Amino acid sequence: MLARPKVLCGHFDQSKQLAGLKKPMVSKGRFCMVADRGVLWRTLQPFPSTVRVTRDEIIHLQGDRVAMRLDAKQEPAVRMINSVLFALLAGDLGQVEKWFFVDGRIHDNGWSATLKVREPALAKAISSVALDGDTYVKNITIGEASGDRTSIAFSKIHTGDAAMTADEAALF
Repeated sequence: MLARPKVLCGHFDQSKQLAGLKKPMVSKGRFCMVADRGVLWRTLQPFPSTVRVTRDEIIHLQGDRVAMRLDAKQEPAVRMINSVLFALLAGDLGQVEKWFFVDGRIHDNGWSATLKVREPALAKAISSVALDGDTYVKNITIGEASGDRTSIAFSKIHTGDAAMTADEAALF
């Protein structure tokens, strides 16, 4: 059911509920996923920031300045996290099944899946993942081993080269 375009961009609304806090942290922004290149996560509210994820690194940008860089060669967990992120956003269940037990259902015009961690190293960070969507992944909820929970809703999804702004393309 899932489309696999080379370029997929849209908006996200993210809510992170930290264990022990009453109110969730909420952020909004844009994302772009470019096949074989990476994911660009541009938070616009409450504070602008950009994270670029490739298979080899995670870079956090504040304006034009690199605020943090995690290299997969030096941090093996980065490669696993990046691979999981790519597979989840792309809806690549073949890859997802390497790390999770998948229980999926098809509904009228969509699908949903519940993922339970299979890989012990990943279980130290993530306890469960729930996904749903139709042609594209629309919602992801990640339960963390710490008790925190992150929910992300995707909207205004566009595909193709025109989906990405010139500024976004320059960040790749």
